[in-house]
Amino acid sequence: MNAVVDFPVKPEARGYLARFVPDDSEPGWLAARRQQAMTRFAELGFPNRKSESWRYLDLQPLENQPLLPSPAAPRADTAALSERLAHLSLPEAASRLVLVDGRFAPELSTVEPRSGVWFGSTAHAMRERPDLVRAAVEGIEGDEAHPFAALNTAFFSDGFVLDIAPGVTLDRPLEIVHLGAGISESSFHTRSVVMLGEGSRAGIIETYAGEGRYWRNDLVGVLLGQRAELTRTVLVEESAAAVHLAQIEARLGEGARFTGFVLLLNGQRVRHEANIRMGEGAKCVINGAYVVTGSDEANIVTVVDHTAPGGQTSELIKGVAAGRGHGAFQGRMIVREHAQKTDAHQLSRNLIIGQRAVIDTKPELEIYADDVKCSHGASVGDLDETALFYLQARGIPADEARRMLIDGFLREAVDTIEDIAKRTHLLRRLAGRLAELEG
Repeated sequence: MNAVVDFPVKPEARGYLARFVPDDSEPGWLAARRQQAMTRFAELGFPNRKSESWRYLDLQPLENQPLLPSPAAPRADTAALSERLAHLSLPEAASRLVLVDGRFAPELSTVEPRSGVWFGSTAHAMRERPDLVRAAVEGIEGDEAHPFAALNTAFFSDGFVLDIAPGVTLDRPLEIVHLGAGISESSFHTRSVVMLGEGSRAGIIETYAGEGRYWRNDLVGVLLGQRAELTRTVLVEESAAAVHLAQIEARLGEGARFTGFVLLLNGQRVRHEANIRMGEGAKCVINGAYVVTGSDEANIVTVVDHTAPGGQTSELIKGVAAGRGHGAFQGRMIVREHAQKTDAHQLSRNLIIGQRAVIDTKPELEIYADDVKCSHGASVGDLDETALFYLQARGIPADEARRMLIDGFLREAVDTIEDIAKRTHLLRRLAGRLAELEG
């Protein structure tokens, strides 16, 4: 039985609060943290367009038709899931961890053990390495200010954990695939953590896909030690009725390097948020691209906080909106007073295809130091009519010519991926999405 609450509760949070039931089998520190987070979400409720960070995403459909967390649903047919994995997966991956409806699916996963590397599900880590799960919960800030981070803390049931010892290098990427099986309309809350020790190196690729109507609320914490290097590639191909809200919270140690790339290709409401805190001499590269069509919406939101001297950041985000789609990029770079010698650059370039599509782009620099090199730029336009005429004059049909120009526009961002296998895989998925693009 749920206890009577003695604090104000936002109307849209009531269903989630009613669904929240403490688990007596969990450690006391986690149960307390979940309760605090649930209380915070009940007080905050859903963000709306009055919030600067959420002004370009309409969450009204999710408020009107809530998608509540549910107990583990019956597992979809393994053969059907395996067939979907064959199209989504990266063959060159060293190990593959699959989550179905937010929970680990061992029958679909192949996790090869390696000395100095702990890689497994969050639920498994709770039993075998509770210290890592505690790092995933307590090492990630944001519950107080971010309502969906708080909701994630309250309800997460699984995710993945990667812990790499100092000096260990992984030559092949690790793959994590998040699938929505389409069996029930509900929400999946996954909490993951990546911890790299001093001087270690690794690459991961995460794919999000599914069928049916669901809400995925995903939170990943990244903690990089001195001179550690992580490359994270994200592909989002959710179902047409899905809401996808993903957040990464990264802390880079001295001389560490984080390279992130995100490709948003499908989903009714999609938001990818990255919050990066830079240590001294750290390097950060955040590149990405999105395609939005129909009446869908996609947002990329980044905040890079330079808190120490000598940091370097580079961002390139490219977007395409067609039909009545609405795309948006909000990028904020902060240079603190003592973060001298910072070198930070940000570029957002976008294409609007058709008369009813909309793109908003809002790059920001917030600088409190004086010995820095910082810049930002943004552009929004249509296809080059001269180039389109040139292709059609050589016998290329209009639709194919448009796809070729859009592909070339987005390829600049995808080509920044150094790993050939991952780059080829994403270009293949992008080509398939562009073949469906409407004007």
